[in-house]
Amino acid sequence: MLSTTLSIIDIIIFVVFALNVLYLFVFSIISLKHSKTNTCAPQKIRKMVILIPAYKEDSVIIESAKSCALQDYPHESFDVVVISDQMQEETISHLLEIPVKVVRVNFKNSTKSKALNFAMNEISDYDIAVIMDADNIVNPSFLSDINREFDKSDSVEIVQAHRVAKNINTDMAFLDAASEEINNSIFRKAHSSVGLSAALIGSGMAFNYSLFKETMKSIDAVGGFDKALELKLTHEGIRTYYLHDTLVLDEKVQQAKDFSRQRSRWLSAQYHYLNRYMKYFFSSLLHDNADFCDKLFQQASIPRLLLLGGIIIIAILLTIFAPAASLKWWGLFLILCIALLLSIPKSFYNVRMIKAIVKLPYYFGLFFLTLFKLKGANKSFIHTAHGVNDKKQ
Repeated sequence: MLSTTLSIIDIIIFVVFALNVLYLFVFSIISLKHSKTNTCAPQKIRKMVILIPAYKEDSVIIESAKSCALQDYPHESFDVVVISDQMQEETISHLLEIPVKVVRVNFKNSTKSKALNFAMNEISDYDIAVIMDADNIVNPSFLSDINREFDKSDSVEIVQAHRVAKNINTDMAFLDAASEEINNSIFRKAHSSVGLSAALIGSGMAFNYSLFKETMKSIDAVGGFDKALELKLTHEGIRTYYLHDTLVLDEKVQQAKDFSRQRSRWLSAQYHYLNRYMKYFFSSLLHDNADFCDKLFQQASIPRLLLLGGIIIIAILLTIFAPAASLKWWGLFLILCIALLLSIPKSFYNVRMIKAIVKLPYYFGLFFLTLFKLKGANKSFIHTAHGVNDKKQ
């Protein structure tokens, strides 16, 4: 039997974890709803620019730039601009042959927000800005899909495409790909279907150009610039729409060391912007800005891997020392598992998933250790090298 004090602590911790799990569970159910694809003919051809910040991305930028340039969209109505930061002259020559435009930058402390702001001051104005990563690959219909979505209404000013894995060549990459699909299901597809903003993800994003240019002037993020954008725009009442059937291939983290660095950067940015924007919560609640309040809850949420590992550890400990108290935790674990499994596409249900799940305790340990490395992670640029390694684990 637990003492009264421990019982109270147990209940408080359980309520915190349960709120996180139920949030995921409800939206995982909503995500099962079929989304409709907009196939209507475009009413207007908008002038677009695809902006690709590329910091030392010589190994992947050519393939990405080619896929962006080979669009079925009218060629006179879009440009591809690669923002080259410390890339080789040979790479730049290849880019100019594609052809795409190249804007050169060379910052002492490089960030995506600095690169984008610099480039937009160097180029002419457009109707829509599309932001891509240097490793992204898109289909020829990508810009046409974006254009059709902006046709829906004058209120459509931000669109997020469906980012999927370009590689699942290691167990780490497989889990990273599955995690992204969970995000797509819960934080994009489900949210969009109930009229809330889809979560921004850093690439495969399209913005009303003047809105993006003006907003970016106040974005000084070192890491997590998409989170800074998301909170600022939802606080201003601007909704992000989602294109589930418009895919953007994105390279997944392949090695544990890259996973640890990337997650420390993400976590640091998450709590940094939560701290910055939390002061607006009550005023947004009073003004019925559900979108912004929802985004703040997401920022405050326990990361899924820590949520999963934490519930299992508590459930096991209580099973040993207070079996009766453990039952609610095992029930919560079951609900969380159902939520996650419902959010993952059926294509992931294979032997690879079982092999990857076996390694979850190891990845949980890595993720837990990142909690002690968050200080300063959002103040210095952490570059994740791209280029798929064919070696399988």
